[in-house]
Amino acid sequence: MPDASIIALAGASGDLGGRIAKALVERGASVLALVRPGLEADEGRRIESTGATLVEADPADLTAMAQACTGATCVVSALNGVRSVMIDRQTVLLEAAVRAGVPRFIPSDYSADFTKTRPGDNRNFDLRREFMALADRAPIKVTSILNGAFMDMLGAEMPIIRPTIHRVLYWHDADQPLDFTTKDDAAAYVAAAAMDEATPRILRIAGDVVSARDIAAVMTDVTGERYQTLWAGSIGMLGAMIAATKIIVPSSDAAFPPWQGMQYMRDQFSGRGKLEPLDNERYSKLQWTTVAGLMKTRE
Repeated sequence: MPDASIIALAGASGDLGGRIAKALVERGASVLALVRPGLEADEGRRIESTGATLVEADPADLTAMAQACTGATCVVSALNGVRSVMIDRQTVLLEAAVRAGVPRFIPSDYSADFTKTRPGDNRNFDLRREFMALADRAPIKVTSILNGAFMDMLGAEMPIIRPTIHRVLYWHDADQPLDFTTKDDAAAYVAAAAMDEATPRILRIAGDVVSARDIAAVMTDVTGERYQTLWAGSIGMLGAMIAATKIIVPSSDAAFPPWQGMQYMRDQFSGRGKLEPLDNERYSKLQWTTVAGLMKTRE
Protein backbone atom coordinates (compact mmCIF):
# COMPACT_ATOMS: atom_id res chain seq x y z
CA MET A 1 0.00 0.00 0.00
CA PRO A 2 1.77 3.20 -1.15
CA ASP A 3 2.32 5.88 1.50
CA ALA A 4 1.71 8.61 -1.08
CA SER A 5 -1.82 7.52 -2.05
CA ILE A 6 -4.04 10.42 -3.04
CA ILE A 7 -7.72 9.65 -2.52
CA ALA A 8 -10.52 11.87 -3.81
CA LEU A 9 -13.55 11.53 -1.54
CA ALA A 10 -17.10 12.64 -2.34
CA GLY A 11 -19.51 12.86 0.58
CA ALA A 12 -16.97 13.78 3.26
CA SER A 13 -19.56 16.01 4.93
CA GLY A 14 -21.74 13.01 5.75
CA ASP A 15 -21.52 10.71 8.75
CA LEU A 16 -19.87 7.78 6.98
CA GLY A 17 -17.89 10.04 4.65
CA GLY A 18 -16.32 11.89 7.56
CA ARG A 19 -15.29 8.59 9.15
CA ILE A 20 -13.78 7.41 5.84
CA ALA A 21 -11.80 10.66 5.53
CA LYS A 22 -10.40 10.23 9.04
CA ALA A 23 -9.55 6.55 8.44
CA LEU A 24 -7.77 7.38 5.18
CA VAL A 25 -5.66 10.07 6.84
CA GLU A 26 -4.79 7.68 9.67
CA ARG A 27 -3.48 5.23 7.03
CA GLY A 28 -1.25 7.91 5.54
CA ALA A 29 -3.34 8.92 2.54
CA SER A 30 -3.68 12.46 1.23
CA VAL A 31 -7.43 13.05 1.08
CA LEU A 32 -9.04 15.47 -1.35
CA ALA A 33 -12.53 16.17 -0.01
CA LEU A 34 -14.68 17.12 -3.00
CA VAL A 35 -17.12 19.79 -1.80
CA ARG A 36 -19.61 22.20 -3.36
CA PRO A 37 -18.49 25.81 -3.90
CA GLY A 38 -19.71 28.07 -1.11
CA LEU A 39 -19.57 25.42 1.59
CA GLU A 40 -20.45 26.84 5.00
CA ALA A 41 -17.38 27.65 7.07
CA ASP A 42 -18.35 25.43 10.01
CA GLU A 43 -18.88 22.44 7.73
CA GLY A 44 -15.59 23.08 5.98
CA ARG A 45 -13.71 23.24 9.28
CA ARG A 46 -15.35 19.99 10.39
CA ILE A 47 -14.16 18.21 7.25
CA GLU A 48 -10.67 19.73 7.55
CA SER A 49 -10.49 18.49 11.16
CA THR A 50 -10.27 14.96 9.75
CA GLY A 51 -7.02 15.93 7.99
CA ALA A 52 -8.60 16.18 4.53
CA THR A 53 -7.99 19.03 2.09
CA LEU A 54 -11.04 20.79 0.70
CA VAL A 55 -11.33 20.90 -3.09
CA GLU A 56 -14.29 22.89 -4.42
CA ALA A 57 -16.08 21.69 -7.54
CA ASP A 58 -19.66 21.86 -8.77
CA PRO A 59 -20.91 18.24 -8.51
CA ALA A 60 -22.92 18.70 -11.72
CA ASP A 61 -19.94 20.08 -13.71
CA LEU A 62 -18.05 17.17 -15.28
CA THR A 63 -15.04 19.29 -16.27
CA ALA A 64 -14.70 20.81 -12.82
CA MET A 65 -15.07 17.44 -11.14
CA ALA A 66 -12.46 15.88 -13.43
CA GLN A 67 -10.02 18.64 -12.55
CA ALA A 68 -10.71 18.07 -8.85
CA CYS A 69 -9.98 14.33 -9.22
CA THR A 70 -6.78 14.77 -11.23
CA GLY A 71 -3.83 13.02 -9.61
CA ALA A 72 -5.92 10.75 -7.40
CA THR A 73 -5.14 7.04 -7.21
CA CYS A 74 -8.73 6.22 -6.27
CA VAL A 75 -12.07 8.04 -6.10
CA VAL A 76 -14.26 7.02 -3.17
CA SER A 77 -17.95 7.87 -3.07
CA ALA A 78 -19.78 8.21 0.23
CA LEU A 79 -22.72 10.03 -1.32
CA ASN A 80 -26.15 9.29 0.05
CA GLY A 81 -29.59 10.09 -1.27
CA VAL A 82 -32.16 9.10 -3.88
CA ARG A 83 -31.87 9.01 -7.68
CA SER A 84 -30.63 12.58 -8.09
CA VAL A 85 -27.63 11.66 -5.94
CA MET A 86 -27.07 7.92 -6.30
CA ILE A 87 -27.48 7.87 -10.08
CA ASP A 88 -27.19 11.40 -11.47
CA ARG A 89 -24.53 12.91 -9.21
CA GLN A 90 -22.60 9.68 -8.76
CA THR A 91 -22.50 9.16 -12.55
CA VAL A 92 -20.85 12.57 -12.97
CA LEU A 93 -18.33 11.54 -10.31
CA LEU A 94 -17.64 8.26 -12.12
CA GLU A 95 -17.21 9.98 -15.50
CA ALA A 96 -14.97 12.60 -13.89
CA ALA A 97 -12.73 9.88 -12.48
CA VAL A 98 -12.48 8.29 -15.94
CA ARG A 99 -11.73 11.62 -17.62
CA ALA A 100 -9.06 12.42 -15.01
CA GLY A 101 -7.38 9.06 -15.58
CA VAL A 102 -7.99 7.81 -12.04
CA PRO A 103 -7.38 4.04 -12.04
CA ARG A 104 -9.91 2.98 -9.39
CA PHE A 105 -13.40 3.86 -8.14
CA ILE A 106 -15.32 2.78 -5.02
CA PRO A 107 -19.07 3.54 -5.30
CA SER A 108 -21.36 4.28 -2.38
CA ASP A 109 -22.79 0.76 -2.02
CA TYR A 110 -22.14 -0.04 1.70
CA SER A 111 -25.14 -2.32 2.25
CA ALA A 112 -26.34 -5.92 2.26
CA ASP A 113 -25.69 -7.96 -0.88
CA PHE A 114 -28.07 -6.24 -3.28
CA THR A 115 -26.73 -8.40 -6.13
CA LYS A 116 -28.75 -11.28 -4.64
CA THR A 117 -31.95 -9.44 -3.74
CA ARG A 118 -35.08 -9.18 -5.88
CA PRO A 119 -35.48 -6.10 -8.10
CA GLY A 120 -38.37 -3.97 -6.88
CA ASP A 121 -38.13 -5.12 -3.25
CA ASN A 122 -35.83 -2.35 -2.03
CA ARG A 123 -35.68 1.09 -3.62
CA ASN A 124 -32.17 1.91 -2.39
CA PHE A 125 -30.87 -1.47 -3.52
CA ASP A 126 -32.43 -0.93 -6.94
CA LEU A 127 -30.52 2.36 -7.28
CA ARG A 128 -27.28 0.63 -6.36
CA ARG A 129 -27.98 -2.17 -8.83
CA GLU A 130 -28.66 0.38 -11.57
CA PHE A 131 -25.46 2.27 -10.85
CA MET A 132 -23.47 -0.97 -10.77
CA ALA A 133 -24.54 -1.65 -14.36
CA LEU A 134 -23.35 1.84 -15.36
CA ALA A 135 -20.05 1.45 -13.51
CA ASP A 136 -19.34 -1.93 -15.06
CA ARG A 137 -19.45 -0.35 -18.53
CA ALA A 138 -16.95 2.37 -17.59
CA PRO A 139 -13.21 2.00 -18.41
CA ILE A 140 -12.14 2.07 -14.78
CA LYS A 141 -11.57 -0.56 -12.09
CA VAL A 142 -14.57 -0.57 -9.73
CA THR A 143 -14.80 -2.19 -6.30
CA SER A 144 -18.05 -2.37 -4.31
CA ILE A 145 -17.79 -2.81 -0.55
CA LEU A 146 -20.79 -4.49 1.07
CA ASN A 147 -21.03 -4.42 4.87
CA GLY A 148 -24.58 -5.49 5.75
CA ALA A 149 -26.54 -3.22 8.08
CA PHE A 150 -24.77 -0.58 10.11
CA MET A 151 -24.56 -1.99 13.62
CA ASP A 152 -24.85 1.53 15.06
CA MET A 153 -28.54 1.50 14.02
CA LEU A 154 -29.44 -1.41 16.30
CA GLY A 155 -31.94 -0.17 18.86
CA ALA A 156 -32.40 3.16 17.07
CA GLU A 157 -33.13 3.31 13.33
CA MET A 158 -33.47 -0.49 13.45
CA PRO A 159 -35.67 -0.85 16.56
CA ILE A 160 -35.83 -4.62 16.84
CA ILE A 161 -34.47 -4.45 20.40
CA ARG A 162 -37.37 -3.51 22.72
CA PRO A 163 -35.98 -2.81 26.23
CA THR A 164 -39.36 -1.98 27.79
CA ILE A 165 -40.63 -5.51 27.19
CA HIS A 166 -37.23 -7.28 27.09
CA ARG A 167 -37.81 -8.68 23.63
CA VAL A 168 -35.95 -8.83 20.32
CA LEU A 169 -38.30 -8.74 17.34
CA TYR A 170 -37.84 -10.96 14.32
CA TRP A 171 -39.65 -11.89 11.14
CA HIS A 172 -39.86 -15.41 9.75
CA ASP A 173 -36.95 -17.06 11.58
CA ALA A 174 -35.30 -16.17 14.91
CA ASP A 175 -32.17 -18.03 13.80
CA GLN A 176 -31.66 -16.23 10.47
CA PRO A 177 -28.06 -14.92 10.43
CA LEU A 178 -27.89 -11.12 10.10
CA ASP A 179 -24.81 -9.15 9.00
CA PHE A 180 -23.78 -6.05 10.98
CA THR A 181 -20.77 -3.73 10.75
CA THR A 182 -20.18 -0.49 12.67
CA LYS A 183 -19.67 2.67 10.65
CA ASP A 184 -16.15 3.05 12.03
CA ASP A 185 -15.21 -0.51 11.05
CA ALA A 186 -16.70 -0.06 7.59
CA ALA A 187 -14.82 3.21 7.16
CA ALA A 188 -11.53 1.59 8.21
CA TYR A 189 -12.06 -1.19 5.67
CA VAL A 190 -12.98 1.26 2.90
CA ALA A 191 -9.79 3.20 3.63
CA ALA A 192 -7.69 0.04 3.41
CA ALA A 193 -9.36 -0.98 0.15
CA ALA A 194 -8.95 2.50 -1.35
CA MET A 195 -5.18 2.18 -0.88
CA ASP A 196 -5.06 -1.38 -2.22
CA GLU A 197 -4.39 -1.59 -5.95
CA ALA A 198 -5.49 -5.23 -6.24
CA THR A 199 -9.08 -5.21 -4.99
CA PRO A 200 -11.68 -7.47 -6.67
CA ARG A 201 -15.04 -6.30 -8.00
CA ILE A 202 -16.85 -6.95 -4.70
CA LEU A 203 -15.62 -7.14 -1.11
CA ARG A 204 -18.03 -8.43 1.54
CA ILE A 205 -17.51 -7.75 5.25
CA ALA A 206 -19.41 -8.14 8.51
CA GLY A 207 -18.15 -7.05 11.90
CA ASP A 208 -20.52 -9.59 13.45
CA VAL A 209 -23.03 -12.16 12.19
CA VAL A 210 -25.82 -12.78 14.68
CA SER A 211 -29.44 -13.91 14.72
CA ALA A 212 -32.30 -12.35 16.66
CA ARG A 213 -31.89 -15.20 19.15
CA ASP A 214 -28.19 -14.33 19.49
CA ILE A 215 -29.03 -10.67 20.08
CA ALA A 216 -31.47 -11.67 22.83
CA ALA A 217 -28.69 -13.67 24.50
CA VAL A 218 -26.32 -10.70 24.20
CA MET A 219 -28.86 -8.35 25.76
CA THR A 220 -29.48 -10.81 28.59
CA ASP A 221 -25.76 -10.99 29.29
CA VAL A 222 -25.13 -7.24 29.01
CA THR A 223 -28.14 -6.01 31.01
CA GLY A 224 -28.52 -8.87 33.48
CA GLU A 225 -32.21 -9.01 32.55
CA ARG A 226 -33.72 -11.85 30.55
CA TYR A 227 -34.44 -11.01 26.92
CA GLN A 228 -36.42 -13.30 24.62
CA THR A 229 -37.28 -13.25 20.94
CA LEU A 230 -40.73 -12.15 19.74
CA TRP A 231 -42.15 -13.20 16.37
CA ALA A 232 -43.36 -10.07 14.53
CA GLY A 233 -44.76 -11.89 11.51
CA SER A 234 -43.87 -13.64 8.30
CA ILE A 235 -41.90 -12.15 5.42
CA GLY A 236 -45.20 -11.85 3.55
CA MET A 237 -46.74 -9.94 6.42
CA LEU A 238 -43.76 -7.60 6.50
CA GLY A 239 -44.22 -7.04 2.77
CA ALA A 240 -47.86 -6.09 3.35
CA MET A 241 -46.80 -3.64 6.07
CA ILE A 242 -44.33 -2.06 3.66
CA ALA A 243 -46.98 -1.65 0.97
CA ALA A 244 -49.41 -0.07 3.44
CA THR A 245 -46.77 2.28 4.84
CA LYS A 246 -45.80 3.45 1.34
CA ILE A 247 -49.43 4.47 0.76
CA ILE A 248 -49.70 6.33 4.07
CA VAL A 249 -46.21 7.90 4.00
CA PRO A 250 -44.94 7.96 0.39
CA SER A 251 -41.89 10.21 1.08
CA SER A 252 -40.50 9.42 -2.37
CA ASP A 253 -37.82 12.13 -2.12
CA ALA A 254 -36.55 11.06 1.30
CA ALA A 255 -33.44 8.87 1.51
CA PHE A 256 -34.81 6.84 4.43
CA PRO A 257 -38.62 7.01 4.74
CA PRO A 258 -40.19 4.59 7.25
CA TRP A 259 -40.87 1.93 4.61
CA GLN A 260 -37.26 1.98 3.44
CA GLY A 261 -35.99 0.68 6.77
CA MET A 262 -38.65 -2.01 6.62
CA GLN A 263 -37.40 -3.01 3.16
CA TYR A 264 -33.91 -3.45 4.59
CA MET A 265 -35.25 -5.68 7.35
CA ARG A 266 -37.15 -7.79 4.81
CA ASP A 267 -33.93 -8.38 2.86
CA GLN A 268 -32.09 -9.29 6.05
CA PHE A 269 -34.67 -11.60 7.62
CA SER A 270 -35.47 -13.29 4.31
CA GLY A 271 -31.77 -14.12 3.95
CA ARG A 272 -31.69 -12.75 0.40
CA GLY A 273 -29.16 -10.03 1.26
CA LYS A 274 -26.84 -12.35 3.25
CA LEU A 275 -23.15 -11.68 2.68
CA GLU A 276 -20.99 -14.67 1.82
CA PRO A 277 -18.17 -15.37 1.61
CA LEU A 278 -16.75 -12.67 3.86
CA ASP A 279 -13.51 -10.83 3.13
CA ASN A 280 -12.80 -9.66 6.69
CA GLU A 281 -9.33 -11.17 6.75
CA ARG A 282 -8.05 -9.30 3.68
CA TYR A 283 -6.58 -6.57 5.91
CA SER A 284 -5.26 -8.38 8.95
CA LYS A 285 -4.67 -5.40 11.25
CA LEU A 286 -8.31 -4.33 11.35
CA GLN A 287 -10.28 -4.90 14.55
CA TRP A 288 -13.99 -5.75 14.39
CA THR A 289 -16.67 -4.58 16.80
CA THR A 290 -19.18 -7.25 17.85
CA VAL A 291 -22.79 -6.65 18.80
CA ALA A 292 -21.90 -7.61 22.37
CA GLY A 293 -19.02 -5.13 22.37
CA LEU A 294 -21.24 -2.33 21.07
CA MET A 295 -24.03 -3.00 23.55
CA LYS A 296 -21.59 -2.96 26.45
CA THR A 297 -20.52 0.56 25.50
CA ARG A 298 -24.16 1.68 25.72
CA GLU A 299 -24.66 0.48 29.27
